Amino acid sequence: MDRISSIVTSIWKSLILLTYNKVGFAGFLVVIAIVLMTYVGSRFVELDTKTKVDQIYITPSLEHPLGTDHQGRDVWTQIVHGGKDVIYVAFIAALLSTTIAVSFGTLSGFVGGTVDAVIMAITDIILTIPQFPLLAVLAAFISFSSLTFLGVLLGLLSWPALLRAVRSQALSLKQRDFIEAARALDLGIWHIVFRELVPNMMPYIVVSFALAMTGAVYAQAGLVFLGLVPIQSANWSVMTQLAWVRGAIFFKDSVWYIMAPIMAIALLQLALITMTRSLELIFNPRLRASE
Repeated sequence: MDRISSIVTSIWKSLILLTYNKVGFAGFLVVIAIVLMTYVGSRFVELDTKTKVDQIYITPSLEHPLGTDHQGRDVWTQIVHGGKDVIYVAFIAALLSTTIAVSFGTLSGFVGGTVDAVIMAITDIILTIPQFPLLAVLAAFISFSSLTFLGVLLGLLSWPALLRAVRSQALSLKQRDFIEAARALDLGIWHIVFRELVPNMMPYIVVSFALAMTGAVYAQAGLVFLGLVPIQSANWSVMTQLAWVRGAIFFKDSVWYIMAPIMAIALLQLALITMTRSLELIFNPRLRASE
């Protein structure tokens, strides 16, 4: 019971800290609103899949808040349902890339020597490969039909820059007194890396995770827009690609069809970036004094 009470208190304090930065808190609320809309709201809002020739490219109204598309389908319901795939792929990619970067970056910086040389050599090789052209080539041989596979692939290609940054953090922290004390106590490499170093890098790691999500959102949107990912569901990226192919941007009545998913993606990106301001306050006590 005491443990549950402690967890609840910790969560409540974190929520209070989120409010210290108004812009960051606004970003946090927008992220929560988008997640609730896509994962909860989609259960109550039925996706409009019927073709209605007489309602093609209707401008926004009370019945259709964001107008209709090239088949007369309601754009708002597509926006509500279209965020799940985008968020899912971005989360998988960010989680994998951050895990790889933090684990091997910390190990590389702390251990040094041959381990550092090998990890950094692999990192430099991956960094020299242009990611988007590589994904375009892979799309010709590998099917991106699985959302999980797409997220894993994006994650496997997006960790090198973060790893170098984490390594630099580890090189700085390993000179601190508390690390020297842990070494003197012979606590072991894995204990020092994951129990001493990583917790002290949490502010940077959390911010990097949010930024990795934004990068993954842009990457998958680009792949879908270029037609490199099979169109299997109505998500924001697919909506943008279909609207462009149909020339929606060139007609006044259809501009809402292409602008709605673009604005949804941009709003999610902006919210994630601004949210990092408040997340830094939770994990970095030194920043709270300046707020």
